[in-house]
Amino acid sequence: MGRELAQVYPSARAVFDEVDSALGQNLSAIMWDGPKDTLTLTENAQPALMAVSLAVMAVLTREFGFDLAKSVKCVAGHSLGEYSALAAAGTFSLADTAKLLKLRGQAMQAAVPVGAGAMAALLGVDLATARLIAAEAAQGQVCDVANDNDPGQIVLSGHTSAIERVSEVGKAHGLRRAVMLPVSAPFHCSLMQPAADAMASALSTTLMQAPSVPVIANVSASPITDPAQIRRLLVEQVTGTVRWRECVMTMAGLGVTDIYEIGSGKVLAGLVKRIEKMLNAASVGTSADIEAARMGLFA
Repeated sequence: MGRELAQVYPSARAVFDEVDSALGQNLSAIMWDGPKDTLTLTENAQPALMAVSLAVMAVLTREFGFDLAKSVKCVAGHSLGEYSALAAAGTFSLADTAKLLKLRGQAMQAAVPVGAGAMAALLGVDLATARLIAAEAAQGQVCDVANDNDPGQIVLSGHTSAIERVSEVGKAHGLRRAVMLPVSAPFHCSLMQPAADAMASALSTTLMQAPSVPVIANVSASPITDPAQIRRLLVEQVTGTVRWRECVMTMAGLGVTDIYEIGSGKVLAGLVKRIEKMLNAASVGTSADIEAARMGLFA
């Protein structure tokens, strides 16, 4: 993750160095050399994913003169990616973003004992049906809609036994399959309230600026620019549903035609294409991706 960017572009290397310094940790070494088990700990994975996204943005802005405020209509991010989007738009400094995500990962992991919570992706049902399945599977426990990713992929989160009931309960509602996810905690459900409290405390003392362009918030699927509202919705995001499908539809409704997934991976670009076929979507995470995207980004 990010090694090739750091080798090719000094501005990308500077981002990884600044993140390492802010955390007092050689995170970049873990990203590039492992061990994998250490990198995938959520307290490391969250700032690591952000670092790659912001490294790409640094290359675009510092090496090629890209001006986000003049070139895009809005920004958005999926879960922790919302912090990356806000940092790209100037709401948070890079160092503060790294610290917030490190804390977010630690607080989420600590909120629920290992094994007590789980998540599952439901395939082939819409949001309304997923809510019915969640309600029936709960049986007095927590079983919440965590992610509304695309028209046929909803993720549920909650107590392990409730999530394990989802597959059987779903049969009566046309569920094609429920896939248990390899996660270390049940993210984006009410069990995460201790983590939400921790983020409320941290965000209350973090300097925030209005973003240079609106951010489409995960939990409201609407464009926002007020720092106080951003702070409140970031706290709600810890326990709330990531309304990604609606976020993409909001962007399309604002007249967006091209969406660029900035950072590691290609998952969001794939979701965008399944949500709204009229949108163009591309992933930008390597030097080759940057060269390929330059014509569209700088048009």
